[in-house]
Order: sequence, then structure tokens, then C-alpha cells
Amino acid sequence: MKIIITAATKNEWMQASKQIAALSKVNKPKHQIIFHQSGVGMLSTAVSLMKVIASEKPNFIIQVGIAGTFNSSQSLAKVFVIKQESIGDLGVTEKGTWKDIFNLQLQKNNTPPFIKKHLPNQWLKQYNLLKLPAVVAVTVNEITTQKKRKEQIIQHYNPILESMEGAALHYVCRTMDIPFLQLRATSNYIGERNKTKWLLKESIEILNESLVQLINKL
Repeated sequence: MKIIITAATKNEWMQASKQIAALSKVNKPKHQIIFHQSGVGMLSTAVSLMKVIASEKPNFIIQVGIAGTFNSSQSLAKVFVIKQESIGDLGVTEKGTWKDIFNLQLQKNNTPPFIKKHLPNQWLKQYNLLKLPAVVAVTVNEITTQKKRKEQIIQHYNPILESMEGAALHYVCRTMDIPFLQLRATSNYIGERNKTKWLLKESIEILNESLVQLINKL
């Protein structure tokens, strides 16, 4: 099986790439694995993924990365799989109310690849081999920092995690009918901008550990 492991930055998969390379020298690898840097944000990710899909024709794509969490009671540096994505900043705020493209009737709720306004992962049960907790996520181009905006997103999408690339993965892979999995490790709470309180190092470490474990199970 040809597998693409993709992330916005190399740092998010670098540890795993070294471990997988070392293991492949000891044992013959079962899969062909390509590590891919998509760049930050939905636009860069979508274009980059389409290009690598066209050139490599993968059987499976794994996106990894850090994420912010809306759940302030949950400890950080935990790994999740994403069962459903939404685009959280494609629309307009009118009179304090957020309206996305579906509310504005610019797109029908079930226009492919959307199902009921969202982008679910129909391959999740098949590939969540580590039995990681599956949660709903939202993707934005502008990281959420304001309390009012945070409340709008929670009310509209009820997500647990926020990233800047996840919906692009779901959109592209659902459109191209390519099995995929999105792994996210929580590095910070949404709205917390004091990065001394973020667990970047810890979240990347546990993310890469989980990625290696997943590859070994495939």
C-alpha cells in the first residue's frame, strides 16, 4: 500500500519519519510511505494534496498535526482522530450572528463532498486501528482568539478541536474517493495566546508516537 503522511509543517511528522526509516533498515517495510509537507492553511493544503495525489496515486492518506481544543476541562497533549470536519470561517457575521455558506443558501446541505453541511470520514472505523477517541473538528484560516468568535463556532459547529488544514484533507479525499485519517494532538486551549502555557513539544512527541504505532498496525 502506498501511504502519504502529510502535515502543514515537517516538524509535525519529522520524529516519526526518522523512526520509520530506522525500522525499515531492520525489517522489510510492508508499505511505501511518502512524507509530505502541505503548507499552512486550507488553500495551500488543498492544492498541495491534489498535486501529490496526481503524481503518487496513494492508497491511503494520513494527516497529522497539532490542534487547539475548545474543551478547557481536558488535559493537553492528547491524540484524537477526527470523525467530522466543517469549514468554520466561510461565510459572514450579520448582526452578531454567524452564517456559513449553507445558512446563506449559497450551497445545498448535501452537495458533494458535504453531507448535512459537514465533511465526515467514512473510512474512520476501518482505519482507526489505535482506537483513538473520535471527535468533531472545525477548520479555520484565522485562529480563533476572541471570546465572541469562540462562542459562535461552538454554537454553530459544536467542535472539540480546531485546526487550519483538516477540512481541506476531508474535502479533497472525499472528492477523490481516497481513504484517509486525520490525527491531531492538542497543544493548547482555544483563545490562550500565552505560548508558555502551550504543550507544543509534548503534543508533537505523542502525535509522532501514535503515528508510528498506527503504521506498524497497518
